[in-house]
Amino acid sequence: MLNSKIALALEDFGAPKALPKSSDSSVLQHQLRGALSQPDPDDNENSLAETFRDFISDIAFPCVGAKAALARDQIAVTVAKDITSSWDDVRIYARLQAFAQASKNGPELFRSFAVLFEAPLMLSEQDFEAALWERIQSLTHKDEWLGHSPDARVSEDPDDPHFSLSFGEEAFFVVGLHPNASRPARRFETPAMVFNLHDQFEQLRSSGTYEKMRETILKRDVAMAGSVNPMLSQFGETSEARQYSGRVVDEHWVCPFSGRSLNKADDT
Repeated sequence: MLNSKIALALEDFGAPKALPKSSDSSVLQHQLRGALSQPDPDDNENSLAETFRDFISDIAFPCVGAKAALARDQIAVTVAKDITSSWDDVRIYARLQAFAQASKNGPELFRSFAVLFEAPLMLSEQDFEAALWERIQSLTHKDEWLGHSPDARVSEDPDDPHFSLSFGEEAFFVVGLHPNASRPARRFETPAMVFNLHDQFEQLRSSGTYEKMRETILKRDVAMAGSVNPMLSQFGETSEARQYSGRVVDEHWVCPFSGRSLNKADDT
């Protein structure tokens, strides 16, 4: 019987029929590492990627950081099938890990990794939020199982005001987009997850440009939506986990993320 830790990390491994038959954990780890060692090229030439670039370049789109990343050709795009399925999780993780490694080799400002899902198109805000956290949990299981530690600069606890996700030992803030988002700046034609490096925000703070840039984005967002986004907060005030999906949540909201829980799983 599969070790339960491996089952969590390899969930669906592309498709149930593609699960490795061996129960030897070293063999399974070798197979997963093989899948991650040579990630496919980015999908930047995909038509959905072009649509995403048009979305960001629209004059009304408020995030000037995303516009800067686009102008520098520093948005890596992966196109996946379905945000409610783990079908592409290994491929997504491989590219995300490669993106994290590249950021260590050349820590430039305004770089993002965007995952654009082709379906489903009619998720409610609650259903999108659930799917987004399912993908985050699956990617985190793979990151932990491959031996990566969380970024020591941030907290692993989603209730902590200093929480951020970690992949490839780099901290990330995730922005969720989908057709039924209540905020127009989050309303892309398909579900999407945009991973932004936490280190970028720290670089901007260190240079003294973060607050000015943030104020510019807030003013542009109000101009687009007609109101201030009630979920916005500064890092260290409240957990950023509340902002990932874009849905307005109250003080009773409980984050569905269980963290790096593989070490809690018993062998079976």
